[in-house]
This record gives sequence, C-alpha cells and structure tokens, in this order.
Amino acid sequence: MGAPQFEDTFTWPRRRIAVVRGYDVAVNLPATRPSSRSTWRRRATYAAACVATIILGLASRRYGGALPPFLSQYAGDTLWAAMVFFGLSLLFPHRPPWFRATAALAFSFAIEFSQLYHRPWLTDLRHTTLGGLVLGQGFLATDLLCYTAGVGLAFAVDALLIRTASHTASPRRRR
Repeated sequence: MGAPQFEDTFTWPRRRIAVVRGYDVAVNLPATRPSSRSTWRRRATYAAACVATIILGLASRRYGGALPPFLSQYAGDTLWAAMVFFGLSLLFPHRPPWFRATAALAFSFAIEFSQLYHRPWLTDLRHTTLGGLVLGQGFLATDLLCYTAGVGLAFAVDALLIRTASHTASPRRRR
C-alpha cells in the first residue's frame, strides 16, 4: 500500500478536504488564504459600505427634521457604530465576523465612556467638527443601545449581503 492518490483538494474553513478514491477525507493541513484578488474585492466592498454609512449618518444629522423623531434622534449614533464595524472589516477582512463585531462594540463603548473624562484639551478637541463627530459631546446611556443596534445591523448586512455576495462571486468547484 502506497500513499493515497489525491484526485482533488478544496479548502473548507480551517481544514483542507481531499477527495481520495471518490471519498472526502479531512486532512489536517493549514487552510489557504483567499487570493489577493478576492481580498481586494472584499476590502473595496467594505470601503464602499463605510462611505455609504458615513453619508447616511451625516444626512441623518443634516436632514433630521424630515425624519421621524425616533430616527432623527438615534440614527446618527447607530450608523456611527455600523461604520466602525465596516471600518474594522476593511482593516481586518480575514478576521471572523464575531471578532470584528466585538471589537467594534468595544471601541464604540470605549469612546462613549471616554466622554465621562473631562480635560480642557479634550473638551476643546470635542468642540471641533471632526472631534465632535468622532468623540461625541457627552455620555448618554442610550448611545450604548444605539451602538449595539448599529453593530448588530452591520453584522447582519455583512452576513446577508457582503459575505454572501463574495461567496457566490467565486464559488469553489470540485473537479
């Protein structure tokens, strides 16, 4: 008996599956990373999601009077947290979605809790346009709920639209 004859191999998450004499056999080999082409496609998708989220967030602040009061009050914070998720996805596209969601939530909560800390230089920074958009003005417990909803919404968009589209764009075929 010699070494098995591999007819074909394909990658399944974290394992390589080999077809040996018509049977699927799991082989403990490191899984290959997606090609750089698919990585750039995924990064471009996350960049577009970031830009779209920023535009929607700024529009919710500018045209808040045209929105229902509930949306006008909470849409900006919700979209800000979604943008953080998409930004982390842009930087770390190969990290698991749960990791990116947890990191986005931790970052958003840290920014919100930092609003309890007051120093003159930090207050001056928060009074600038960019500082106010990034760091916020004052602590609100409802913002924590908005951040949770925003990250959850972005997680769902990622699962339903972005990752589904990237899997159907280049399916792996068995020969």
